[in-house]
Amino acid sequence: MNTTKPSLDGRIALVTGANSGLGKAVATELARRGAGLVMVARNAERGAAAQQEIRERTANEAIHLLVADLASQAAIRRLAEAFHARFERLDILVNNAGTAFPERRLSPDGLEMALAVNHLAPFLLTNLLLDRLKASAPARIVNVGTRIDTAMDLDDLQWERRRYRMMGAYGQSKLGNIHFTYELARRLEGTGATVNCVFPGVFSSNLGRTDGAQGLFWRLVGVLLGWAIPSPATAAERVLYMATAPEMAEVSGRYAGKRGQPISSPAQTRDPAINRRVWELSARLTNLDEG
Repeated sequence: MNTTKPSLDGRIALVTGANSGLGKAVATELARRGAGLVMVARNAERGAAAQQEIRERTANEAIHLLVADLASQAAIRRLAEAFHARFERLDILVNNAGTAFPERRLSPDGLEMALAVNHLAPFLLTNLLLDRLKASAPARIVNVGTRIDTAMDLDDLQWERRRYRMMGAYGQSKLGNIHFTYELARRLEGTGATVNCVFPGVFSSNLGRTDGAQGLFWRLVGVLLGWAIPSPATAAERVLYMATAPEMAEVSGRYAGKRGQPISSPAQTRDPAINRRVWELSARLTNLDEG
């Protein structure tokens, strides 16, 4: 088996949530392989620190930082505008940023926060960057998903009628990534751009820590069992494989695990009509003009 990692010289890669955890691990390896890296971070100070660290670790000076709070659709639109102004191509887009909240919160746009950050943000950002991706074909979009056997309540996406549950809201919002992946793959047929969703497995994550989403129980589990939980770098291997492996170049519309192997997604996501409905609802909630 060929274990040589493909060079990414001349490629431009954008990674959201790139200043810590899985996103930072993915970003570091992309930079190590020679990609021009565009890091997206919510906090300018932490983003700049990670940017400098990746430069030093990879000896790659082409590390760029764009700051955006992905909970805000205005910020996402400014992010896309800034990218268009600075970069003529986009070869790899990794939608990694995600979060969870212990109680129902609203985004600056008045949307339930987990839905806004975990699903609507990658939906909107990807659509705003599709022109660059198509023009750079072959190009790849990788959405980071979570393997939770659940279903989206399309009549209560924002938990206005149900009792809010952190993991329920998180699972529903991340399931949106899979619906989005399948429908976008259909729309991208023949363009040379591909999209896949990767389940990175269970790994040591900062998910929700800064927002108080991890209760005492999970903090203790992390302390007691942290040695047995894979690192973000290990989880990043799955994302990187789908984003860079030559044998994945023409694969699109796959929910993948280790080394790009297909895994079964929840039943709801396998219904094309529901995928289209999720897309339409998402476009409405983001005021996306599909032209």
